[in-house]
Amino acid sequence: MFFLLRMAFWLGVVLILLPSGSAQNPPGGDVKTSEAISAASATVQDLRGFCTRQPDACVVGSQVAVSLGYKAQAGAKMLYDFLTEALAPKDTGALPHGTASSGNPAKVEPVKSSSQNTLTPADLAPAWRGPQPKDAKHAA
Repeated sequence: MFFLLRMAFWLGVVLILLPSGSAQNPPGGDVKTSEAISAASATVQDLRGFCTRQPDACVVGSQVAVSLGYKAQAGAKMLYDFLTEALAPKDTGALPHGTASSGNPAKVEPVKSSSQNTLTPADLAPAWRGPQPKDAKHAA
């Protein structure tokens, strides 16, 4: 049921935005800019007083807005994760770039990595172990 309402809404939006295809003006003539501005300001004034007239509708509306916000956030995260995974490079690092198309698999040069040989001499030194306990066999 919700799908049908959503489809009807978007179909209505598309029909409103489509050009009419005729050069005729609608009956009633042109709307002047001053009339459009006064109608818009009257609508805004009416909407400002809506919550005082219908407080229950405003409470439910705010709950719906929060729920839609959470759904939109979850949908955006799912879309971001999908696009990140789909657009991520497929290179695993097993072969260097260009070796698959070179035609000579015997002439594969190793890939130089910037993370090799980064240990300092202090890192390579063995850990201190302290004095060894005296063995009973050697003490006699």
